[in-house]
Amino acid sequence: MTTETYRDAWGIPHLRATSARELARAQGGVTARDRAWQLEVERHRAQGTSASFLGAAALSWDVFARRARLDDTARRCFAALERRDAETADWVRAYVDGVNAALPEGAARTPEFERAGLEPGRWEPWTPLGVWLATHILFAGFPAKLWREEAIRHLGPEAVGLFATDGPGTSGSNGWLLAGDRTDTGLPLIAGDPHRFIEDPGVYQQIRLSCPEFDVVGIAVPGVPGIAHFGHTGTVAWAITNAMADYQDLYRERLRRTGAGVQALGPDGAWHRATRHTESVEVAGESPVEVEIIETERGPVIAGGPEGLESGAPEPEPATALALRYPPRVTEDLGFGALLPLLRARTVDDVDGALDAWAEPVNVVQAADTEGGLLHRVAGRVPARSESNRRRLVPAWEPGHEWDGWLETPHAQLTDGIAVMANQRGLATPLGVEFAAPHRADRIHALLQEHRVWSAAELPRVHTDTYLGSTGALLDRAAALDGLSPEATALRDQLRAWNRHMDADSTEAAAYAALRSAVVRRLAAHPALAALTEPPAYPEVLLPWMSLTARIGYALEHLLRAEELYGIDRDDAVRAALEETAAAPPAGTWSRTHRLAPWRALPGTPYDEPGLAGDHDCVLCTSAVPGITDLAGRGPAARYVWDLADRANSRWVVPFGADGVPGSAHHRDQLPLWLTGELVPVVTDWTLLTLEHTENHEDFDV
Repeated sequence: MTTETYRDAWGIPHLRATSARELARAQGGVTARDRAWQLEVERHRAQGTSASFLGAAALSWDVFARRARLDDTARRCFAALERRDAETADWVRAYVDGVNAALPEGAARTPEFERAGLEPGRWEPWTPLGVWLATHILFAGFPAKLWREEAIRHLGPEAVGLFATDGPGTSGSNGWLLAGDRTDTGLPLIAGDPHRFIEDPGVYQQIRLSCPEFDVVGIAVPGVPGIAHFGHTGTVAWAITNAMADYQDLYRERLRRTGAGVQALGPDGAWHRATRHTESVEVAGESPVEVEIIETERGPVIAGGPEGLESGAPEPEPATALALRYPPRVTEDLGFGALLPLLRARTVDDVDGALDAWAEPVNVVQAADTEGGLLHRVAGRVPARSESNRRRLVPAWEPGHEWDGWLETPHAQLTDGIAVMANQRGLATPLGVEFAAPHRADRIHALLQEHRVWSAAELPRVHTDTYLGSTGALLDRAAALDGLSPEATALRDQLRAWNRHMDADSTEAAAYAALRSAVVRRLAAHPALAALTEPPAYPEVLLPWMSLTARIGYALEHLLRAEELYGIDRDDAVRAALEETAAAPPAGTWSRTHRLAPWRALPGTPYDEPGLAGDHDCVLCTSAVPGITDLAGRGPAARYVWDLADRANSRWVVPFGADGVPGSAHHRDQLPLWLTGELVPVVTDWTLLTLEHTENHEDFDV
């Protein structure tokens, strides 16, 4: 058994092996050599042990991971995978074998291990499933139900619609599919960019996987075998965005202690035993923290306990805890059964069939093949249950909130040879509650209609479009004001003449962002919303969803256009913000304050991160948080163009580089291209690659 590791000019690994299992081992090995620190951080996060070397800042996540039973769920899902799909389970084991074999080498070249005092640990067969679950557990945005509950309690039911938007914790994406009659080759094109929190090392890994069964280029999740989200097999390609589906529920539980443990009140009016144990969370430099783990028939308790829950509506018999119900905990299935069939796919029908096994996160998928086949569908598992479950917390002790099977995932057709997905209402509407504003989707569609025929080389200009479609609500209110000072009038007139592009070198974009933030802060400080300024006593990891300022920042368009807003004089707020901004205008262009702010598990010597174009509702979605910061922690975590006429004409890029080791040649070499919207060529000719090393595995158990 032989594996070969090649690299292109950007250090992207191209792996070739004599079997799919051997290839999985090679993928685990090259990922451990390139991303050892990232892999170990993700393993510890999945286990709830990251505070043991990252310190108290990681404690809230670890407690949540323990209480939500992430590692235990991953174990159960892998055990079920072994029963249901032995081949895939063995393939995952091979990946883990590769990780374990190469981790010492990868750790030796990665300075963070020494800085953190961390030795590389051992991956278990279920660790990739834990990494996948930990990465996506917050994707469906179940904490938004906590926010809705607070907003309804303090402001009334109408608050849900007013604040509905793609919130601060939600990850989205852009994607578009062009049929062959809209391309210069007569075969389809797929392009887009996933929007995630920007991390260093990056959350996506460019890779090629080749064996006699398949030859796939794509963008993988480090720590997970195969290519789940964005791939091109040569004859078929696929890509995804977040469907914004709602598939997780929060139950308000009534718990009590007994001599035998803990009981929960069920919908039958009886008390039922809940499982209970304690775990100790190690914290670097501090004493361990004991955590009580409780699980009811609904799911794991993630907040509160028998002694009480500090937030929530008062009742004669108050709820004392919140339990989270999520599909993999119920079904023991994370959808890994789709991964090998995706790699083996040759047509869109193959992709469609593979995705019938997809579980989470729930995605909108686009695919196309070299025969002209097209696919536009939702994939994933969404439970059938009452409408109230989808929108807010529901009482566990009342009947009618049980899950009753699974909803059908919709398929759709293209319109005039185009399909656009950008987290907006549309194909997935029956499965969700809140969606992204339509601005990105509308703008992509408008840009694609500018030409009847497109080439792969032309599509990257869509990725970097900076038109901000959500400016109208604020600028229209400003235009209607009178009695402004000369300085405020000049600022208003400047913004009325502005082209509404959030370009990096635009002073008008900087002025608009400053005005917007000033309006957001004034609304957030209004006494009518004061009850929402104090975050409730939920776990810290969930508090970003509870930030009133962030919620107003993202929902500003709705709030300014609503017929009435709790007696708040919005014209007065805009007038005062105009005067404030005119009196102290921003010094310089948008990119002076709108800078990249990637997350690093262990911050070291800071980089001089670049200034950015774009904004939250631009196609170039580099998200700041209006009213809080202009820094961009979210943005395109990768970009791609898949050409079905010629895979070698495809392109891709990530924010930093292929190598996760600081100071290495390929750690940040793609950043200049990412900033300007250029893409790296996808190399398919093996003779154009550099052979890094060959390994023989005669003793590898096959």
